[in-house]
Amino acid sequence: MSQSSNLIGRIFERIKAPVDGWLFLFTILIFIVSLVVLYSASNQNLDKVLNKMAFMAIALGVMWAIANIKPEQLMQLALPGYLIGVLLLVGVALFGEVVNGSRRWLDIGVTRIQPSEILKIMVPMVLAWFFQKNESSLRWYHFVIGALIIAVPVAFVLKQPDLGTASLIAAAGFYVIFLAGLPWRVLLIGLLGFGATLPVIWNMMHDYQRQRVLTLLDPTQDPLGAGYHIIQSMIAIGSGGPLGKGWLAGTQTHLEFIPERTTDFIFAVYAEEFGLLGNGILLVLYLLVIGRGLMIAAKSTNLFGRLMAGSLTLSFFTYAFVNMGMVSGILPVVGVPLPLVSYGGTAMVSILVGFGMLMSIQKHRPLIKR
Repeated sequence: MSQSSNLIGRIFERIKAPVDGWLFLFTILIFIVSLVVLYSASNQNLDKVLNKMAFMAIALGVMWAIANIKPEQLMQLALPGYLIGVLLLVGVALFGEVVNGSRRWLDIGVTRIQPSEILKIMVPMVLAWFFQKNESSLRWYHFVIGALIIAVPVAFVLKQPDLGTASLIAAAGFYVIFLAGLPWRVLLIGLLGFGATLPVIWNMMHDYQRQRVLTLLDPTQDPLGAGYHIIQSMIAIGSGGPLGKGWLAGTQTHLEFIPERTTDFIFAVYAEEFGLLGNGILLVLYLLVIGRGLMIAAKSTNLFGRLMAGSLTLSFFTYAFVNMGMVSGILPVVGVPLPLVSYGGTAMVSILVGFGMLMSIQKHRPLIKR
């Protein structure tokens, strides 16, 4: 009996060893919230909830596996992973499947993959590797090379077209460049240059993308068409009030006024049923994840760890901010899911891969030489 107990104890310690307790706890709490709201949003579809739980188990397993990999080994995977990701994007451009007018998926026989999700991780990873490699001799042209590393996959993803994912990849890469020491004057010049090119960008945008911007400014101009999503989600959020209408009691949800209510607009379902109080709880959980990630970044003992942890954490913030912003009507609708809450396996796995990297950086921190 004693030997069995010791064996179980050793197995448990082996499983627990790479896991950051606080980050894991906050993740599980968000998952619990997601299962509760998904059950309501899917009209009490238990199969959908069980399917999400299966994806959660897979994603947590992937997180644990990544957490066991040392940051030095992750750095070795950075350049090959980035090149493979770009090649897959080329494959999508040439042979990808068209779904709802967008060419984003690549059929590899066993399943379909969305290579742009891979680049959300590989772009910041290869940039962190690049700046780590040149840490002692950073010059202005290193930042130019970094910008080109970002621009290549972003251009392919924009061509699909997928403005939301392209923006997230660009943001993840920008965070690395900024944290690597991008001078403020260069950032200011870049922002001014971006502002000056807005008319050109506007002319390059697809018609539906321009329509989303116009709809943001005035959703009532087409209340049954382009403005329908935003109007219905804002009604749902506002009608929730301080305490919400109660679980399974959201009228906008169950009368099926809210579109995409299990994916992109699941926050509207949550806000209607749990109100301002529920929103506050979810925001606190997100802030705790972000705070823990930034703490790991601050304590990292080398540049790769600091840049990677900082970028992953700020990217997680960007996902949450963009989704809540578009559902609330303060940002255009760009098809970004609410992290860890929206239904869908690919985005969940990519986020927990990032969390696994954060745990790896934290776990192996004393073993990394400066």
